[in-house]
Amino acid sequence: LVMAPMTTYSGNQDCTPSDAELEYYRQRSRTIGTLITAAVAVNKQAHAFERQISLENDTFIAPMSVLAKTIKDEGALAIAQLHHGGRMNDPALYEDSSEIVAPSAVKALRANRLTPRALREDEVTRTIRDFIDAAVRAKKAGFDGVEIHGANTYLLQQFFSRHSNRRTDRYGGTLENRLRFIDETVSGIIAATKDAEEPFIVGYRLSPEELEEDGITLEETDELVDFLAEKPLDYIHLSLRHYAQTSMRNPDSKEPVVSRMKSRMKNDMPLIASGGFDTREDLMNGDKLGADLFALGTALLADPAAGENLRVQGEADKTISRKTMPKDLYVRLKNNQSAFEGKGFTFQD
Repeated sequence: LVMAPMTTYSGNQDCTPSDAELEYYRQRSRTIGTLITAAVAVNKQAHAFERQISLENDTFIAPMSVLAKTIKDEGALAIAQLHHGGRMNDPALYEDSSEIVAPSAVKALRANRLTPRALREDEVTRTIRDFIDAAVRAKKAGFDGVEIHGANTYLLQQFFSRHSNRRTDRYGGTLENRLRFIDETVSGIIAATKDAEEPFIVGYRLSPEELEEDGITLEETDELVDFLAEKPLDYIHLSLRHYAQTSMRNPDSKEPVVSRMKSRMKNDMPLIASGGFDTREDLMNGDKLGADLFALGTALLADPAAGENLRVQGEADKTISRKTMPKDLYVRLKNNQSAFEGKGFTFQD
């Protein structure tokens, strides 16, 4: 069992982990095997969320080491998710809108988003270096590994997608060129962090489809998974709305995305599935589809002991309580109360 990476909006104002955030992670590290942190910014232009924790320079190593130790002291592996929001960054965080950057000057089809500034090629190279440097800092801080966030419409996905990447240089156009940012980031992090003496986990998270015109298709993700499976990565993590979902773009498709992607992984690389693992039956069904590890999201938000409760009683508690999480995170969840209640969750102030 893995804790899925979920934004907390609860770091300190200087983007270091707050005491409330540390306690939130401490409670949820006790009954699962691995915890993946909320998205960690790799540079100043990477921040997509208010009070997002960071590894953008060496001053963050010490405070982030406290987070790593907090998780590991409770028995879980600690994985830092490395992130750059690209064109999905919240404009309210930036006085200068030119700091919101992306592969191309193409606005996301979402509310409250600006048209980003296209990265120059030298800035692309620098951003790749920032991912690598952040991974090295995570290792120095004591994390057991990093997850490269290539999902949920953020920067790495933006480079891969024909919808958001209209570049004409070596980072755009053909599939090979649109994979180049991912290739150089993954290869660079592996080269900088992996050695025989100190095992270090490097995983990659991806979203398999986009609904936008020219957005990512499952056929393109087949190619991406084939490409990643050839790398010495430790896992691939599918970001899904539900672990059993089929294609969003092709309603006639009946094959679960998890099964499709697992069938392309010809080696022993583990596949993490996410989305809707609320009961022991869900875990058994996910196993049948081909998942090797199971990322718990809402289940762990509501129930810090979800791992134990799934094993013992077959389901996690569905009460989202203010007592078990930072106030700002609880308020954000409750503002979306109807969506959670539709899945059987209740709130307790």
